[in-house]
Amino acid sequence: MTAPDGELRDVHLLQLPVPLWVATQETADALLREFALISAELHDESLESHVTVPKRLIQLIEALTRDFDGVSSEQEDKLYAAAAARARVIDDLHFRVPVEAAAASRQLGEMFDEADEYCRAGQHLLTLAATDEQVKFRWWYLDQFIDQLAGKPPVAWPDYER
Repeated sequence: MTAPDGELRDVHLLQLPVPLWVATQETADALLREFALISAELHDESLESHVTVPKRLIQLIEALTRDFDGVSSEQEDKLYAAAAARARVIDDLHFRVPVEAAAASRQLGEMFDEADEYCRAGQHLLTLAATDEQVKFRWWYLDQFIDQLAGKPPVAWPDYER
């Protein structure tokens, strides 16, 4: 995805805590796996009458799958390598992204917040909701895209207040 004029901007994630990223990623991965299973069941006509998932959760599953499934990048490779090396912190994880990534980041954060509510309710999902620290980290990560693409300076993880 590129801006209509092709404009790309730099985003820096400063002092990213690798172990917290790992924990947050594991929680998100578990949720997305469960969404994939639910989505597969919903498309199996023989199961449709037995699945009792709220319409908004179904829309959320479809939106997450459509908009964010399969997103992989050089930065994710660096994160996974840092995790495998048991690094504590990545000092500066640099991205070069289109301005439109800000809106997608906000949408993704809101979708994960909504999914967490379903997890907390315990009625339709087995996955546990993200912890408070994971939610704060998730929003720091996404806010860096939102804010920096709007021209604000980066905020290091230890300095982030939500």
